[in-house]
Amino acid sequence: MSVTKYVLNGRAIQSLNDFYDEIVQALSLPEHFGRNLDALADILTTDIKGPFEIVWESSSGSKKALKKDYSKIASLLKRVAKQRDDFKVIFL
Repeated sequence: MSVTKYVLNGRAIQSLNDFYDEIVQALSLPEHFGRNLDALADILTTDIKGPFEIVWESSSGSKKALKKDYSKIASLLKRVAKQRDDFKVIFL
């Protein structure tokens, strides 16, 4: 079974709003997506069909811009990866 790859452009992520714009576009999320971490966790754990991976390109630039929000997002993505055998997150 092939792995679906979703790519986040870290250069475009300079704010939390930018992150949500990127994740909505990359995952083709519906307009009613809640744009918060709880909603993202719900979607990643139940709605996205696996196997899949999220590749966050240029993540170091996003980390500098987002500060604590980056840590929260990264922690969530890593937690979901531990919960799902068919999901992987890669920070480049």
